[in-house]
Amino acid sequence: MKSNELLGLLEYIGPLSISADFCKRCGAYDNSGILVDSGEDINGVLFSLDLSEKSLKKAKELGFNAIVTHHPAIFGPLSSVKVGDRKSRLIAECLKSGISVISMHLNFDAAPEGIDYRMMRGLGGDAGKTMIKLDGGAYGRVYDIKPRKLSDYVEFIKNNFNSQRVIYYGEGNKTVARAASFCGAGCDDEAIEFAAAESADVFVSSDMKHHHIAELLARGISIVVLTHYAAENYGFNKIYDKIIEELNVPAAYFCDGDLL
Repeated sequence: MKSNELLGLLEYIGPLSISADFCKRCGAYDNSGILVDSGEDINGVLFSLDLSEKSLKKAKELGFNAIVTHHPAIFGPLSSVKVGDRKSRLIAECLKSGISVISMHLNFDAAPEGIDYRMMRGLGGDAGKTMIKLDGGAYGRVYDIKPRKLSDYVEFIKNNFNSQRVIYYGEGNKTVARAASFCGAGCDDEAIEFAAAESADVFVSSDMKHHHIAELLARGISIVVLTHYAAENYGFNKIYDKIIEELNVPAAYFCDGDLL
């Protein structure tokens, strides 16, 4: 299997065209696809949310020469690639070790059964209204959930997302029954307006800014904040579970517990 063949399998889940449409419609920036190509036949694939020292070490331990990440291994421009330079040393190490890297970012976020969709399912939703409709995908959702106290809902989320780093704003005894969720750093003014218009009583995302938290509380909407890693690792792991059925090489999943 070559890098382009692996990319083809990944695009069955989330075509790169979704990322292109996301960027066009929302003024976003992305860098998904084959970011490092060693030119070697792939003998094993490690899935990891990030390209990091830990995930690269794991790939080497397993003897795998391909890593699939969610977050782009190269996001901003690199003026040079040097082993001693902190910004580029992981890319240099991948090249030295013959390891290819494919990143699937916004296209995996907004795929039909992508990370944003999987986040909804993990939060107890089944189907709902989407905020941004894309060519073959969607992002941002509001949906009904099982009614329960906010404090109990937070415990449910901690268990489902395997993370204790979950905080909430609002009355713990207040019953929540309709959620809005946005994977990654998905809270902005448009998301808040969408959640309010669709009568959400709890808003779930990560990396939230103070003025957005204050605005949601002023509107009577409770808030649950996950780590960025926990919010997206859940869905990325589900994608891994689905795609390994199609791979004809060994594969493994790496989770960095320090970031959950």
